[in-house]
Amino acid sequence: MKVVILAGGFGTRLSEETIAIPKPMVQIGQHPILWHIMKFYSSYGFEEFVVALGYKAEIVKNFFLQFADMASDLTIDLGTGKVERRRRHEETWKLHLIDTGLDTLTGGRVRRLAPFISGGTFMLTYGDGVSDVPLDRLVAFHRSHGKLATVTAVPALARFGNIIFEGDRVADFAEKRVTENAWINGGYMVMEPGVLDYLHKDEDVLEVDLLERLTDDGQLAGYRHEGFWQCMDTLRDKQGLERLWLSGVPPWKRW
Repeated sequence: MKVVILAGGFGTRLSEETIAIPKPMVQIGQHPILWHIMKFYSSYGFEEFVVALGYKAEIVKNFFLQFADMASDLTIDLGTGKVERRRRHEETWKLHLIDTGLDTLTGGRVRRLAPFISGGTFMLTYGDGVSDVPLDRLVAFHRSHGKLATVTAVPALARFGNIIFEGDRVADFAEKRVTENAWINGGYMVMEPGVLDYLHKDEDVLEVDLLERLTDDGQLAGYRHEGFWQCMDTLRDKQGLERLWLSGVPPWKRW
């Protein structure tokens, strides 16, 4: 099953100076948060990734073009130009790094990926959040209800919108409309190719033009996850994730 990661947003401001890189490339420890997300998925056996790029796409591409050398010990013969990798990295990922346009919105990026994901069930998440959601249970839940899409719902914080349930069916999906005892979209979604029929243009927004329309058609289910989940929207978020990583036991680390 392929994993789609939305990594095409603009740079982010996590300090007084604008960080001139895509948010998914902001480091937690010595690795971009994008790497942490991919390591988590691969720990469950999902190793084929379709990464939707946009702002500074070349930074993401260069990271993975250099990945094998940077993650390995090298013996370099300057006379012959021969490079031999000694201690190799352990990743066996297959990556599709697709430039989906600088100004394309989230739903439009998924639409542009149709040639890569229209052949079967796929997973979808944002490139700036980590979690310990059990992906095997998430996929099993998705397959059990027969709807087109499943979104992982996590308990709401005050600055987010909410998901309202009727049983396992999502009855209302509203970004930025906070109510008491609400749940929010935590990413980590599972979708059938039929969701692509809901997306028609680059200006489509994932949350509005796909998730809300799926909700209206009764085709969106929510998997409640009360474990760890954290997005990286602010400098405080980044610092918190750094502390967890440096503790040696970050909740999302299964490898």
